[in-house]
Amino acid sequence: MIQRSFCAFLTLVLAALGGGLLCGAQQAPAGRTITIRVFDGKTGEQIMPSNIEVILDRRKSSRSEWIKQNDDGSATVVMPPGSQEIMVRTTYDNSTDYYINCDSAKERNTSVAHWYSISEILTTGVVMADECVKPKVADRVKVQPKAGEFDMFVRRRNWREQE
Repeated sequence: MIQRSFCAFLTLVLAALGGGLLCGAQQAPAGRTITIRVFDGKTGEQIMPSNIEVILDRRKSSRSEWIKQNDDGSATVVMPPGSQEIMVRTTYDNSTDYYINCDSAKERNTSVAHWYSISEILTTGVVMADECVKPKVADRVKVQPKAGEFDMFVRRRNWREQE
């Protein structure tokens, strides 16, 4: 009888702890939230991609997640503890056609991944380099970094880059 009561008590305690952990996991840790905004690399206007994919930590076992967007096309993602780097890709036309990230637009292989420090994004904010803009309009296509924001520039694939 005592052993059965102890087992029941232990089960209740573990259930309560597990429930507390699950409830705690749903709350965003303070200071670990990043807002992702996507801009057209040629015009500088904010756009709403079909999907946003976030990939974490290339050196560890990479983890990829599709994240929900806000009404303006931006997305908010909570960084898990211990994550150090982020890479973001976006799609268009409700398909799996990926935009070209403008930080690699002038490279021979435009699918090269560029990784960004999560701690830098959280402290000062990061604006992706825009190699898609033409020099004469580059002054108009500027975004100021803000702490906790990752602003990226993208463009659609051209006819030579279609897969």
